Amino acid sequence: MSTSNFDFAIIGAGAAGLHLALAMCEDPYFCHKRILILEKLVKDQNDRTWCFWEKGNGLWDEIIQQSWSKGEFFHKEKRVSLSLSPYRYKMLRSIDFYEYAKRKISASSQFQWVEEDVQEVVNGDPIQINGLRSFYTAEMVFDSRIPTDFIKAEDSYTRILQHFKGWVIKTDYDAFNSDRFTMMDFRLIWPESTSFTYVLPLNKREALIEFTLFTSSLLQKNDYEVMLQSYINDILKIQEYEIVEHEQGLIPMSDFPFENYSVGNHIRIGTGGGWVKPSTGYSFKNCERNSRKLIANIKLNKQPNDGLIKMKFRIYDILFLDVLYRQNYRGPELFNIMYTKIPVQTIFAFLDDQTSFKQDLSIMFRFPWTPFLFSVVKKISHIWNKS
Repeated sequence: MSTSNFDFAIIGAGAAGLHLALAMCEDPYFCHKRILILEKLVKDQNDRTWCFWEKGNGLWDEIIQQSWSKGEFFHKEKRVSLSLSPYRYKMLRSIDFYEYAKRKISASSQFQWVEEDVQEVVNGDPIQINGLRSFYTAEMVFDSRIPTDFIKAEDSYTRILQHFKGWVIKTDYDAFNSDRFTMMDFRLIWPESTSFTYVLPLNKREALIEFTLFTSSLLQKNDYEVMLQSYINDILKIQEYEIVEHEQGLIPMSDFPFENYSVGNHIRIGTGGGWVKPSTGYSFKNCERNSRKLIANIKLNKQPNDGLIKMKFRIYDILFLDVLYRQNYRGPELFNIMYTKIPVQTIFAFLDDQTSFKQDLSIMFRFPWTPFLFSVVKKISHIWNKS
């Protein structure tokens, strides 16, 4: 085995790792640094779709597949039209992001990309990274792997899985309104669960249709397909179509303290760093914002992950997540309140951790208090018993 020493190492070339690499690539501070990227996969497949909202133009506009200024929300017989302005909801295929990042990084001499399966990170000065093929050292390591303590699940933290199956389907007639997307459709749900379908029209004859659940356990493989077929046939009233792409995934939603697993110059990022919004699973824009914050902290000689977690919003997420865990059947009604009683612009700002406490209160008063009060008592008891 050989060793090479670097100033920075990034483990994992997913959304978080590549956001960080691209931010370093654009900042002159890093132009003379040696930066290592370690990724076990080739990253030549479209393995997921990222969706996010933002105001005006964004960094990824040249590679997004589609965007919308209008959306829809469905619950039982209710349809709510969503006018998003000044936001747009944007859809990005992972393969387009991977290829864009690879082009940028390969043109920058300070980067070295190695196909490697990291087995262990040994903290020290420098930090040692042990892979299957070789080992490396770096002054600072950004690690997107999920801590093994989370996987063990031998604790009292709440864990919900966001799991989904999606098809890009194509019809031979104009079946979709390409001017608007479906944010959430609860007209077809898995029994007693928080489950919904969203529809992202690529044009009038193609759309990504994805059945999604926020539950504690997975379905059987065939169950996702049955729900997709039922939604397409019974809700969209489409009987003849071609499936041109598949995607399936799983995102952990948890109040597990991922950020506590950053030690010294070994910094957790992405899902492994708590960058996934615990209550919704959104992460792409968090990766962009947090990467910029990391770099700003490094340049100021501060702890890299300082200020990344806003505790007020983390508490809100924890309580909402606990309600979904204990009373999963409540999810459709809670999201119905959210999208019918609160302006979508306020929802987006809240989910981006950008609302004032006064705005937070106006949102909270829309929801039933009883299930959330129970969660408050439960979490306070948990903290008390640990102290």
